[in-house]
Amino acid sequence: MNEESTAVDIAPRNPQQALPGDNSTAAPPGAYDIERIRADFPILKQKVYGKPLVYLDNGASAQKPQHVLDAMNEAYETYYSNVHRGVHWTSQASTESFEGSRKKVAAFLNAASENEIIFTRGATEAINLVAASWGGANLNPGDEVILSHMEHHSNIVPWQILRQQKGIELKIVPIDDDGNFLFDEYEKMLSEKTKMVAVTHVSNALGTIVPVEDVIRLAHDKGALVLLDGCQAVPHMAVDVQALDADFYVFSGHKLYGPTGIGVLWGREDLLNAMPPYQSGGDMISSVTFEKTTFKKSPHRFEAGTPAIVEAIGLGAALDYVGAIGLGNISAHEQGVLQYASERLQAVEGLRIIGQAREKASIVSFVIDGIHAHDLGTFVDRAGVAVRVGHHCAQPVMERYGIAATARASFGLYNTRNEVDVLTDALTDAKEFFG
Repeated sequence: MNEESTAVDIAPRNPQQALPGDNSTAAPPGAYDIERIRADFPILKQKVYGKPLVYLDNGASAQKPQHVLDAMNEAYETYYSNVHRGVHWTSQASTESFEGSRKKVAAFLNAASENEIIFTRGATEAINLVAASWGGANLNPGDEVILSHMEHHSNIVPWQILRQQKGIELKIVPIDDDGNFLFDEYEKMLSEKTKMVAVTHVSNALGTIVPVEDVIRLAHDKGALVLLDGCQAVPHMAVDVQALDADFYVFSGHKLYGPTGIGVLWGREDLLNAMPPYQSGGDMISSVTFEKTTFKKSPHRFEAGTPAIVEAIGLGAALDYVGAIGLGNISAHEQGVLQYASERLQAVEGLRIIGQAREKASIVSFVIDGIHAHDLGTFVDRAGVAVRVGHHCAQPVMERYGIAATARASFGLYNTRNEVDVLTDALTDAKEFFG
């Protein structure tokens, strides 16, 4: 028996195969047992300043279930090695688990092939990859890229750099006072010069859900490609890239209950294989001589060097966990918490919610008259409540509303209405304290 077949025969148990539905802390089918789900997250047992942790900063980064921690620990403890290169047992076991996670991401997005899944360090790198590689090869002076006023800096700056390098033009779709994407204005901007539309699927600062199906349809009518920033979408709703008919889709693992240091670029395989490499080095080449180098096809074409092996395994475990609960169940639970939070927060004297779009994910940004957002965040932290304060890497949004910063409560699959009550009480106390 050769070494390869031996590795397959005795590969270690992959903890990603143990779904949360197989243990005592998972919700039974058809139910949403919030206490059982919360028990899966060790950090939620933590106390802050003697108070139970109320973690409402999921839009920045979500907490990790024990299932993800176990998957990563088992990889390090029992079969870790570098991937793709080795004929020995640990390398083959690591490769099998690493590439298994790629298949899970492909299934999660309903990609046509796992070859369309590129592992990156995060969504930021994924957008930079597209801008530098596809944009560098295909955009010319006078070509237009359309963004929205709600973009995260990561989906603004790469295109600005390309504007400096290539002489392209950027057009910005405005939003209304409630944070709705102004679709009519977008339609007017489209022209034969439009080559790329790069917009968020869900605003990280406002929670607005952009009507991306229609955005894509009109862009394609003009022959333009579409990139969607899905960081704030994939934790809250099912995404089918084939049904959307998108061209590129990006997200980060750490907002989806996985680890940091891992993200995903999905792209249509024909587009990816036509794009030049973004980085160069080991594992992305077919052959190298001092005269010439040839490159592999997607996905390895864009994964130079040693990848984030265990982080990718952790992401696969996170997808298993979310999938076992069901994104439909998660969305329904979070929408209930969002509605309750919106009602409770608006009862706080002087509080104003920034962004009340018709369609929203579970994000609430707000300001309170006379209290700076940073002071607000510091005050509620003493009550054990973690919220994000600042411009949320979306300074154009703050400028749109004439404010410097907001406080943002962003809810995840483990948050409860009781936690909303703790937040509301803390904000009421802050209002009294600051007078």
